[in-house]
Amino acid sequence: NDAFTHQPSENDWYETVKLNYGVNYNDSRRGHFDPIPDTWHKMKDILMYWAKKDVDGFRCDMAEMVPLEFWKWVIPIVKANYPKMLFIAEIYNKDAYRSFLSTDAFDYLYDKVGLYDMVRDVACGYRPSSDITFALSEVGDIQSKMLNFLENHDEQRIASDYFLGDAHKGMAAMILTATVNTNPVMVYFGQELGERGMDEEGFSGKDGRTTIFDYWSIDKIVRWNNSEKWNNDRLTDEEQILKNRYTALLQFCNREKAISEGKFYDLMYANYENMEFNSTKQFAFLRGDGESLFLVVVNFSDSSATVKVNVPDDALSFFETERELLKQATPMLNSEASAVKCSNRGFIEVEVEAHAGEVYKLH
Repeated sequence: NDAFTHQPSENDWYETVKLNYGVNYNDSRRGHFDPIPDTWHKMKDILMYWAKKDVDGFRCDMAEMVPLEFWKWVIPIVKANYPKMLFIAEIYNKDAYRSFLSTDAFDYLYDKVGLYDMVRDVACGYRPSSDITFALSEVGDIQSKMLNFLENHDEQRIASDYFLGDAHKGMAAMILTATVNTNPVMVYFGQELGERGMDEEGFSGKDGRTTIFDYWSIDKIVRWNNSEKWNNDRLTDEEQILKNRYTALLQFCNREKAISEGKFYDLMYANYENMEFNSTKQFAFLRGDGESLFLVVVNFSDSSATVKVNVPDDALSFFETERELLKQATPMLNSEASAVKCSNRGFIEVEVEAHAGEVYKLH
């Protein structure tokens, strides 16, 4: 945690060596970057080594604890040779977000202390779903540069005893996280199979996370690999159901430009006083691109619900469409669900399962 001491605490990275990036910790962290510190050249060589291995990008752990000057020096060097290389920063200091997204810096930032923390609290019942609006608006114009996720190596698995205890209960959060804006969404390995992270590994222990410290294998991944066949032959019915739900969701997001490139309209303000919509457990918004318009409704409740979503005229004007043109709402994720009629009074009545959601095409 950026400690500068020969005796870090047992809760810190006591088994690692602090690298010299040219920062004088004994002089108010003053930077000394001319001449270029030797560490910079070594780290550049490491990045280039892996770039030559055709990796897609780099997720840079606690990037804010390395001087921004280094990143703005090394990233252009790597991209000059590998223009499509992605750089993703793990950074929790909101005041530094824009600096780390400036010219020659990172492509995306972890949206951990914003959307992830908020959606997790909502899914666990600690906060009302309406609060998600605040997390989305907080980052403003850089929303598209935030990387959404529900799992990573630092966080507890959705299915763990420390989060929701059931991977299927994470679908409302996953649908929202994947469709809410144009920014990318990350799926951590095994998430789509419902990995619980409840193994009691040697160093990591039983903490709801998959260890990054021990030599370990995950049974669900081993069975999915199935001697490198990567098929469903050894997956359980529940694992296949969850994997199919993730596949349908992500393929839909990649297929529809209204999701990957379109505009976002939050409908919560129009439904706070709606007696047939629970603004503490449900969340609704529109996504559109001028050609297609989608209504997304998610339900964080333990019970399924029939809700009437108020879609005001202002929302339709935002997408330059007219209510008379919208005759029905067709579900996109559940092929067995039926289309519903769009009311000319501004309400669309839909059914949403517990801890789940649906995306409806309005046409």
